[in-house]
Amino acid sequence: MRYFLLFLSMVAAMAQVKPSLMEDAGRENLPSQKLGVDDLIAVSVYDAPELTRTLRVQEDGTIHLPLLKDGVKAAGMFARQLETSIATALKSGQILVDPFVKVTVVEYHSRPISVMGAVHKPVVFQSVGKVTLLDALARAEGLTNDAGTEVLITRGGLVERISVKKLMKDADPALNYELHGGEEIRVPEAGKIFVVGNVKRPGAFPVRDAGDNSVLRMIALSEGLLPFAAKEAYIYRRDENGTKQEITVALEKIMQRKSPDVILETDDLFYVPDNKTRRTTFTVIDRITTFGASTASGLLIWH
Repeated sequence: MRYFLLFLSMVAAMAQVKPSLMEDAGRENLPSQKLGVDDLIAVSVYDAPELTRTLRVQEDGTIHLPLLKDGVKAAGMFARQLETSIATALKSGQILVDPFVKVTVVEYHSRPISVMGAVHKPVVFQSVGKVTLLDALARAEGLTNDAGTEVLITRGGLVERISVKKLMKDADPALNYELHGGEEIRVPEAGKIFVVGNVKRPGAFPVRDAGDNSVLRMIALSEGLLPFAAKEAYIYRRDENGTKQEITVALEKIMQRKSPDVILETDDLFYVPDNKTRRTTFTVIDRITTFGASTASGLLIWH
């Protein structure tokens, strides 16, 4: 009879413990990662509501529970390791004989990843679970039309340069780095070449490929030359000392394939001047033609 009563008391105790265990086990937890400063955790101690609370990891890497004289180290530990540390501290402090502790990560704040530059939506988010470079760029809603040819990743004081073409167009998996927090991703804008003068659409055109920014390509991007463009054009470029240089380009010969194409550099200004002599000659011819037609019809009009 005595053993039977003991068995019934054990069953009753288990019935009291199980709901709490099942409730804790059913809670959604974030992916298991080591804790860091400023992370938010929920600590639950069974049958000790005064110890059950939400805590943030302090700057010294510890958390502080009531009745415990010293803080419990949390930074650099997984949630389950912290459960053991808290239980040990409660035993050592003679607060509880056999504590059951559950730690749930509520929010990670110690693993920021920032994405900025030529992206549609600059963003800062926490690295939770597996996050890759492409994931981070997707969170920033992709690259803008002004994006350059590289993505820069800064982590641990080092800067890595990733080719956009190899990462996205060639889909090189080796360049799709896994991120763990603390990374800064910057997408610089492409350098530009400025085209002005006698072209149909003057403007600033991004440099996508350093070896493919020739005079002919810039003319094509600016939708061709206007009438009376000069035979020679000019490239204005600044050297390392900031001194402005003027480079003459045999535009007409390049257009006629009698002279090799000329490569332009980032920040060059390509100027196609007006052929004033040719324009004046055309104007005179036009006026003479109009004058002759007017006199032949008996009406004299001078433009």
